[in-house]
Amino acid sequence: MDELLKDVNAWTPLAIAWGSNLLAAIIILIVGWWVSAAVGRAVGKAASRSPRIDPTIVPMVRSVAVWAIRIFTLIAVLARFGVQTASLIAVLGAAGLAIGLALQGTLQNISAGIMLLALRPLRAGETISVGGNYEGTVQEVGLFLTRLTLADGINVTLPNSTVWNATIINYSRHARRRLDVAAVVRYGDDIDQAMRILKDLLDKHPLVLKDPAPTVLVTEYRDNGVVLVSRAWAEAAKHWALTCSLRYEVRKALDAAGMRAPVPVQESWAGSSKPPAAPGDAAH
Repeated sequence: MDELLKDVNAWTPLAIAWGSNLLAAIIILIVGWWVSAAVGRAVGKAASRSPRIDPTIVPMVRSVAVWAIRIFTLIAVLARFGVQTASLIAVLGAAGLAIGLALQGTLQNISAGIMLLALRPLRAGETISVGGNYEGTVQEVGLFLTRLTLADGINVTLPNSTVWNATIINYSRHARRRLDVAAVVRYGDDIDQAMRILKDLLDKHPLVLKDPAPTVLVTEYRDNGVVLVSRAWAEAAKHWALTCSLRYEVRKALDAAGMRAPVPVQESWAGSSKPPAAPGDAAH
């Protein structure tokens, strides 16, 4: 009996210590899980309301916030039982480094996808050019891949790292786009009349925006004529349609006024690589 009492007395402090640690661990676990859920909801609401964060990554942002708190909660629970958390963190860090090196390419695509979705230089439905090599309409921006449909209907799938590291030209981000259509008028034709004809064409065209006002400019003198540029603004979605229309209508209007397209001029001299001397030069 005395030995039993001695054993009970010996184990009682240890049981009390373990019991208190267990109770504290349970409390920490409950509080940590509750805090993580509350923070996750708050972060999710804030992210969903932000115009700069794509809805696609809202669940991921919420999950990162939740599990960051839960991991620290688990480390705190283990610390209550005497586990060396510094060693545990070192092991987790080494494991994370090894996994990161093994999945380096995949992680690059994920990080690039997060940046594309967070900063949104492109969105589904917009027409873009990627690095000058791919030009088409964005169908999807995911965590790993970006999908485009080119003008000829071909589907192109690009790794997000390729898109993020390239120059992205977005043709649809602004509501209006400017276009220039050049036409060459022969020397001897009435330039003022040609400019009036083109300006009248721009003013009456249904796809040309009134503000900013369209204009006609003399931009260059060539060997065979004067270059006139018809400059106008159009809605972004109608930019290509207006460009094609003006390329046809401008030439048609000038031809109707008798201002034919000039023929390219090319001079050649038989038997000599130098042009013949002018009559005045021969006297000297």
